[in-house]
Amino acid sequence: MSENVKVWEETIIMPTYQTSEPDKNPLFFEKRVYQGSSGKVYPHGMTERIMDEKIDVAYPAVMLENQYLKVVILPTLGGRIQRAYDKTNDYDFVYYNQVIKPALVGLIGPWISGGIEFNWPQHHRPSTYMPTEYEISYNDDGSKTVWVSEVDKMYGTKGMAGFTLYPDSAYIEITGKVYNRTDTPQTFLWWANPAVPANDHTVSIFPPDVHAVMDHGKRAVSDFPIATGTYYKYDYSAGVDISRYKNIEVPTSYMAYHSDYDFIGNYDEEKKAGLLHVANHHISPGKKQWVWGNSDFGLSWDRNLTDEDGPYTELMTGVFTDNQPDFTWLKPYEEKEFKQYFMPYKGVGHVKNATIEAAVNLEIEGDCLKLVVYGTKARKQVNVIVSHLGKYLYEKEIDLSPFSYFEDSFKTSLTKINEDVSITVCDQKGQILVSYRGMKDQLQALPEPAEALLPPEELKSTEELFLAATHIEQYRHATLEAEAYYLEGLKRDQTDIRLNNGYGVFLFKRGLFQESESYLQKAVTKQKWKTPNPYYGEPSFNLGLVQVELGKAEESVNHFYKATWSEDTQSAAFYQLACHEAKLKHFHEAITLIDKCLVKNQHHMKARVLKIALLRQLGNETTDLLKANFVVDPLDLGSHYEHFKEGHQEKWQQVMRGELNNYLELAWDYLSWGLLDEALEILEKAPSSPLTAYYQGYVYHQQGYEQMAKEAVLRGESLCPDYCFPNKLAEIKVLELAINLLPEQTSFARYYLGNLFYDKKRYQEAIELWEASMKLNPLYPTVYRNLSFGYYNNYDQIKLAESMLKQAFELDSTDARVLMELELVMKRRGASVEERIDLLEKHLTVTEQRDDLYIVYISLLNNQGKHQKALSCLKSRQFHPWEGGEGKVSGQYIFALVEEAKKLLTCDPTKAIDLLSHSQSFPHSLGEGKLPNAQDNISDYFIAKAYEAMGNQEQANSYYQKASVGVSQPESVLYYYDQPADSILYKGLALAALGRMKEAKSCFHGLIRYGELHLFDVITYDYFAVSLPETVVFKRDLQEENQLYCEYLMGLGNLGLNNHQEASDYFLSVLEQDGSHQGAKQHLAMIDRG
Repeated sequence: MSENVKVWEETIIMPTYQTSEPDKNPLFFEKRVYQGSSGKVYPHGMTERIMDEKIDVAYPAVMLENQYLKVVILPTLGGRIQRAYDKTNDYDFVYYNQVIKPALVGLIGPWISGGIEFNWPQHHRPSTYMPTEYEISYNDDGSKTVWVSEVDKMYGTKGMAGFTLYPDSAYIEITGKVYNRTDTPQTFLWWANPAVPANDHTVSIFPPDVHAVMDHGKRAVSDFPIATGTYYKYDYSAGVDISRYKNIEVPTSYMAYHSDYDFIGNYDEEKKAGLLHVANHHISPGKKQWVWGNSDFGLSWDRNLTDEDGPYTELMTGVFTDNQPDFTWLKPYEEKEFKQYFMPYKGVGHVKNATIEAAVNLEIEGDCLKLVVYGTKARKQVNVIVSHLGKYLYEKEIDLSPFSYFEDSFKTSLTKINEDVSITVCDQKGQILVSYRGMKDQLQALPEPAEALLPPEELKSTEELFLAATHIEQYRHATLEAEAYYLEGLKRDQTDIRLNNGYGVFLFKRGLFQESESYLQKAVTKQKWKTPNPYYGEPSFNLGLVQVELGKAEESVNHFYKATWSEDTQSAAFYQLACHEAKLKHFHEAITLIDKCLVKNQHHMKARVLKIALLRQLGNETTDLLKANFVVDPLDLGSHYEHFKEGHQEKWQQVMRGELNNYLELAWDYLSWGLLDEALEILEKAPSSPLTAYYQGYVYHQQGYEQMAKEAVLRGESLCPDYCFPNKLAEIKVLELAINLLPEQTSFARYYLGNLFYDKKRYQEAIELWEASMKLNPLYPTVYRNLSFGYYNNYDQIKLAESMLKQAFELDSTDARVLMELELVMKRRGASVEERIDLLEKHLTVTEQRDDLYIVYISLLNNQGKHQKALSCLKSRQFHPWEGGEGKVSGQYIFALVEEAKKLLTCDPTKAIDLLSHSQSFPHSLGEGKLPNAQDNISDYFIAKAYEAMGNQEQANSYYQKASVGVSQPESVLYYYDQPADSILYKGLALAALGRMKEAKSCFHGLIRYGELHLFDVITYDYFAVSLPETVVFKRDLQEENQLYCEYLMGLGNLGLNNHQEASDYFLSVLEQDGSHQGAKQHLAMIDRG
């Protein structure tokens, strides 16, 4: 008989490297790229500092256990599975990290490795290191489920995962649910991200039909599992098995191009155990592997993320997505539900197929056919059949158990397993547990990589422009604007239904309701060109939404009713009509409309809660409806509030977990239904914050209590403004009312509304609000800081921006981010190295709070020739780089050592060689490792020079030879793995020293030619950029950066050709644009020394 599943809550103690508090400044990253899509973080704060000492921290955990498995879930760390342990063979089938050691990998900072992370609505999820709600369900079949849930702050969707163990099964069932609580379409992806231990014996098990894999955004393609080309700038031309961790030396992502199988996994050939993920491939097509790389670079990231548990591989599993980024639409009030399964397995090796019941392998070994079967349940009289052309080659009745596996072999004349060979595993009733048929032996073409989207004016049709605009919105593209494509399309056809509707919703999401209405009205009018009854109802529904916001209630009712005529918007429109009737206190009519809404969308939780709330208003019994709600969503906030109204006091507050966003979301639900007393009660239980008070003022105003409304607004003005980052459309009304009620006493309301508008890209309005806020309260530093990037990014007023930052820093000289931003603006204004370093040294304690600012300080020391001091600073600190931002710290380390060595080339060449040798590997304190394909042309060249000074020409030539390899033609340098152009100069100089002048001149002319060819390019951001992690709110001048880069390359090339005057002119031009450009200064000095 099966043992029961056990579930319990327990506090566990884990050694933890803590983080700083999030930065209190609002952060508007408008071109930051993260995992191939937008790296915006607002309304979240960002945490950018990791502590170097670990302490024991208590974490509330929920444990699930049956006779086979034990699972540990941490609700306070994103609801992740922290540990998944196979009791049958003492094996952690996901990577168990025994320390909580965050690194700067997440969207808003901290991210930890190990376990299984669940990412939505984007990857990595913003709240991956934050608490979630959680609940335990005791199911009738003896299984137990732990639910975790949250409402996303950025876009308002809700995501949840249920982790279930069954009494008799060795797998974890994941039930995922994503629900759009908002009135407009949203997008999401879902990647469950299990980590598995990695070593020389581990292999990723992709299905046998995967012959090609693709990079982020499908920008690059490789054959699989044997790669034969260049991928991630690494040469696999010899034919390398990239399914094996030991063979991948550089950080690498790849995602299956296509598979008709339902599984992905990994296997440790030494331990004969591994992990499998199983899910319907029609719903869950995403199959991905990520590794940091089996080299010094990867090992450095292992150290950043764990103390003793070593390397890992991430095997990501995507639902409603097959790539990163690859987002799916979620319509208003829509829920998508799905299941995933994670299970250990043993003995099977390179799985050929897997289900939640069993996994099987079939392969030829010499003159034998070997078969291995593993089952997730204890079963007797299982039948295993191997066939060839329909004839049985093998049949045997076996027993299966998660404690072991079945393995057998038999002699065969077959030389390969093709489509004529199959294996089937059936239970005693003849039900197939798993089967596999061999693959047809044929070559398959590699898919073409994706192509960048053309500029709007180059697209051929309004249809393409509409598709482009919606693609940019859907994929949250970091650097392209959907608006440009909408407007180009509307320029060509002002009446296009799709473009008017799409652009109308686009404007609606920015809170531009008047403008939105005009475009949506055009869409509705065009729909009725020949018929009053259009094919679909979306424009009518959206027009109704806008008119609600504009206070045109009766007009909105007309359009909502029209939207009920169309199946696509029927349910949503009935819901909006129910809200309208509820606000009029027509409760019976509202309930009738909700029932119609729920016919098409039974899991519309807001509608279900509204029905219960109205029945309660009418004095009707709601217990059974509440029970039904908890079956659909055990953590629905509104259902728990209604349960609270029935007298269950503690549970609601426990589920709300003191999270302000939960209270504001729920309060606005009740406000939108006209249930003002309930909204006020929810707000009275909410954490104290300015937004809580402003919301209360809004409710009081709706109730007609003007004095109480004003008192609430004043309370909002008096509360601490830190982390008050409004972003909901509803908060436009709330804050505008606060300002209108007390126009001379609402400096902070103006500041908050300015933040909201800036987030919605309503820049001028935001700046005007911040200016008004500053006049009312000239002592609040953050409003000056916000005005600085407002002026800089929108009006190119750099001096005014600097003035604003200086004022902000004078008001709060402890704010390290403001100091970092001030130093940056000073640099762009053209301040001298001395002026900038003087600022940082005056505030060195503050400078030391941020790695990015401290490395600027070190770079300035290097600029001043204080290389010993720079090295001392580098060696005395543990750095924590952002993923994708590697190279900045190590770059200064290399620079300092090389420059010190150059001073010693003639007077102490032995010491110079020692310094240069040290530059070729990095101390652990830098937080960075060296990529295996990184070239040491510069240090090798100067080592050769040192040996020449010692009179050892043989050794000198050996190092000249080492310096003469690597790339010969420059390219743009955007990412940490791009080779700097300086290396080409030193390659050429080494070739010249070896007498290979033709090759040397080719290097030098290549540098000049690149500069000349690209000097006047119109530069745009890389369409397929995966990671541009800089956390800077000030815009970049791509044209200026390109000009500087091209002139620098022409300087290098001319230096190599001994055209010293031309080289000097180019380097001086570079230094006029950037006085701290180390390369220009370094090589200008080389010319001066002759």
